[in-house]
Amino acid sequence: MNKQLSKSAVEMWAADAKVDTAIFAPDYVNHQAPLATGGTGAIDLATWASVVNTVHGAFSDLKVEILTQIAEGDRVATHWRFYGTNSGEYLGVPATGKGVSWTGVQIDRHADGKIAESWVVWDFFTLRSQLGLEGQD
Repeated sequence: MNKQLSKSAVEMWAADAKVDTAIFAPDYVNHQAPLATGGTGAIDLATWASVVNTVHGAFSDLKVEILTQIAEGDRVATHWRFYGTNSGEYLGVPATGKGVSWTGVQIDRHADGKIAESWVVWDFFTLRSQLGLEGQD
């Protein structure tokens, strides 16, 4: 069950997916390095849902591929790949129309049948390079 919940959480990033906060604990915390909206830090569930919806607008055909999952105890690690086309504004930059692909790992801690906390590390630098944003702050 934990692996399926973690898979569902990652798949919410796909452009055709809906954000379903019911699978998360009310006090859910997401630690991202970097944040999908720039910077780094920890965000709450409402902010995380907003970030996902922002990415949906920037990559309207975004797909999610689960590469592997490993579960141990209350933790699930999911290695994923996102790919699609930059069709909307992202990080203050107008749509480029460029195809992009990047990978990352999300480690979820589960408690009481919900995802309570996530740690996400993803290849922001490859995404920036593919969009032609390297060197821009």
